[in-house]
Amino acid sequence: MPNMSPTRNEMPVQQPDVRNKNFKEVALGYTEEQAIDEAKRCLNCKNKPCVTGCPVQIDIPSFIAQVAQGNFAEAYKIITKSSSLPAVCGRVCPQETQCESKCVRGIKGEAVAIGRLERFVADWHNAQPDAPVEKPEANGHKIAVIGSGPSGLACAGDMAKKGYDVTVFEALHIPGGVLSYGIPEFRLPKSIVQKEIDGLKALGVKIETNTVVGRTISVDELMQEEGFESIFIGSGAGLPRFMNIPGENLNGVYSANEFLTRINLMKAYKEDSSTPIKAGSKAVIVGGGNVAMDAARCAKRLGADVYIVYRRTENELPARAEEVEHAKEEGIIFKFLTNPTEITSDENGWVKSVICQEMELSEPDASGRAKPVPKEGAFIEIDADCVIMSIGTSPNPLIKSTTAGLETQKWGGIIADEDGLTSKEGVYAGGDAVTGAATVILAMGAGKKAAAAMDAYIQNK
Repeated sequence: MPNMSPTRNEMPVQQPDVRNKNFKEVALGYTEEQAIDEAKRCLNCKNKPCVTGCPVQIDIPSFIAQVAQGNFAEAYKIITKSSSLPAVCGRVCPQETQCESKCVRGIKGEAVAIGRLERFVADWHNAQPDAPVEKPEANGHKIAVIGSGPSGLACAGDMAKKGYDVTVFEALHIPGGVLSYGIPEFRLPKSIVQKEIDGLKALGVKIETNTVVGRTISVDELMQEEGFESIFIGSGAGLPRFMNIPGENLNGVYSANEFLTRINLMKAYKEDSSTPIKAGSKAVIVGGGNVAMDAARCAKRLGADVYIVYRRTENELPARAEEVEHAKEEGIIFKFLTNPTEITSDENGWVKSVICQEMELSEPDASGRAKPVPKEGAFIEIDADCVIMSIGTSPNPLIKSTTAGLETQKWGGIIADEDGLTSKEGVYAGGDAVTGAATVILAMGAGKKAAAAMDAYIQNK
């Protein structure tokens, strides 16, 4: 019998006053009973509107139908036909604005919890004994992927499944890109990321870490000297932006990238860490995206009183509603319509406070978005000994500056068509390196599109 409840099964979570003091995963996952009950809410629509909202085109109704019958292994097979990272996507994708936003059940109630079901299926699979992986027959062609973040891993996985000899080049000492250095353990345990990467290695994907393309080796050398027939650039957008206000160079001011990398990759939150990080007693995070929420929640777990300063209202916050809700539950204070103008210092050159201009919204412009404008003469001062800037990132210019014939946008993004083809023959690009900072699943979608185009290019040569 279908489950016609208008509300979804709640996700079990750690209590806020417990989880804001540890780095263990907040969401605990569905039980088998909860997953089956939630799956029975799906109407299995013939026209599959949810699939149109999925950047990697997972056959959502089919996998959910298998969950409803308790066939979790079959559900996993369906998901992994389209997605290389289901345990990751089930945790960090903004399903509420993608597949779930198209769900018919959401018209008169809550949408089916597609993301939670994807996570359940992936976690169930990962808890089973490892089954031998059947490698595809080699097709004799060799391609390279630059960057082991979501777009690079998606491209590598799809190309490996087609029989290509795939080598991924990663600048850091641990693969995973933003999945490893950017997203905190309490949202995405690193053991989950490693498990997904191990699955790609089992398909034959090789990963070379500590390789900075543009310094260790160039794109041109990979093609001309190492024999790679095509290259995918998925190097992300790791160059932080700043506001260029007085005091940004003081001790105690971090980019969100540095702050999160030291916590996630170097485990700076551990007492015996060799690279400890100071969040102080009062931390101010500037920005309103998911990265700002991650930085704020990390600072809270390091013992600070945390303020998020955002120049628009709560209605304009770009972060996921779930992340905002979790941050509020954990005791983080939001200061809306507030824009930093100066960071002051104490006598030792450390952050002392943040001076902010109060803002108000103008009438919406042609794009429909209201612009924040200063409220004349209205300022507030927030005491702080740590400031974390989370106002966006740009692609690193290193690859562009060392690759002949690779065209980029003025702001640094690589110019590529809808299939990922760049201005350089045989070189494709996707994810944040092309679009600027976006979501994991959009990056994966770009990696998959590029893989299909690279395959066609090589086969037609």
